Amino acid sequence: MKKDWLGNAVTTDSEATLAGVNDFVEGFLAYETKAANIVKAADEDPDCCIANAYAALCHMFLESADAPAMARPYLEKAELAARGATPREQMNTAIVRAWVDGDIGRVLDLSRQVAREHPRDLAMVKQAQYHYFNLGNCAGMLSIADQVLDHNQDIPYMHGLAAFGYEQCHLLDEAEAAAGKAISMKRKEPWAHHAMAHVMLTQGRIPEGLAFMTDVSETWVDLNSFMSTHNWWHLALFLLSQGRYGEVLDLYDRRIWGIWKEYSQDQVGAVSLLIRLELAGVDVGDRWADLGEHLKVRVDDFVQPFLSMQYLYGLARAGLPEADRLMDNMRVFAARAPELSREAWQAVCVNASEGLLAHARGEYELAFRKMSVAAPRMLEIGGSHAQRDLFSQILLDSTIRTARYVQAQQMLEQARGYDPRSVPINLALAGVYEHLQLGREAERARARIAVSGAAGFMGGR
Repeated sequence: MKKDWLGNAVTTDSEATLAGVNDFVEGFLAYETKAANIVKAADEDPDCCIANAYAALCHMFLESADAPAMARPYLEKAELAARGATPREQMNTAIVRAWVDGDIGRVLDLSRQVAREHPRDLAMVKQAQYHYFNLGNCAGMLSIADQVLDHNQDIPYMHGLAAFGYEQCHLLDEAEAAAGKAISMKRKEPWAHHAMAHVMLTQGRIPEGLAFMTDVSETWVDLNSFMSTHNWWHLALFLLSQGRYGEVLDLYDRRIWGIWKEYSQDQVGAVSLLIRLELAGVDVGDRWADLGEHLKVRVDDFVQPFLSMQYLYGLARAGLPEADRLMDNMRVFAARAPELSREAWQAVCVNASEGLLAHARGEYELAFRKMSVAAPRMLEIGGSHAQRDLFSQILLDSTIRTARYVQAQQMLEQARGYDPRSVPINLALAGVYEHLQLGREAERARARIAVSGAAGFMGGR
């Protein structure tokens, strides 16, 4: 009986298989490409339960409609080998089975059992946190990390996991401390970088956040496309706040879109950034066309509401008829969605998606009405605070474009409380205050733009 690098027993006699298992576990926690080495290890050792369970898990993280079919051959091999495996390996296999079968409630119940009985099994803690995140259950994210924290104080990735759980629960001081501890133990800890970026963005520490992410970006090597593009996306948000739109477009072209154009997270990161640029008044050129071509296959893809909503907007902005097909298919799917997420699909996602489709097509009154209905419950569709802020921005834009300036003023000043020098926010405020015949306040908003050093930037709301 061998042990993985965290000390968990692995039923194999093969050093090559163990190396593949270790590559997966550490690569998964570190967001490194070596995690994919588990597929070769499983192919070469079909009788190893945990290697095949991990290979199936690897395929499920593709977040596509065909992921379960790709995972099943490995899962079936893991299940055949499970009778001779350890209880932990058997539970890991059962977790993957539950995910493939769409039973996320069982995934989470089993994951908590693993965390209790095998607290060094951080791969299962990580995947559980992922599912809690997609359900909008921020407390669950923190709870599963906290359950094993004392057993993994020596692991930097543990503190990164805790940091993001704290941040999503708005415990920002705790999040910053945990992220800082992770980075002090291992400077190349991109998930801790990501948590720190969230904290600084939320607190409006824009110059500091930009400097921090720029400094640690030199360590973003050998990462999978999600972690690489997503951290650059976060860096782009700091630039966007400062009105440095040319640099944001450059990051989009070099770092954010084009790494793995077929991957879900790369696609929604690109959609999200292009929308934010357009909301700031920036001409993004023909970038929607290329993105739209890669979204066409998503018309029947309902892995997560958070993903499908952005696929829809991207297709609509690309002017493709697949946007209507996706919207129609979403209504049908929502009626039969898994019980755990059905309410989110029906009450939140469908309304929001109808609003997003209207906004993308310039139908701002309909967009305002639909997004207003969905906005109070947007947490339920998953995604982080920073990611879901996109939908608040679309509602705000619809509010302004339908001349609801009194309401827009309230929304903008609340947003400015988190980012006082934001160029897009202050530009929008200047326009709203002019409409409200509050010229003095409009001048103050324009002065804040000048102080930020972006007085001559392009665009406008």
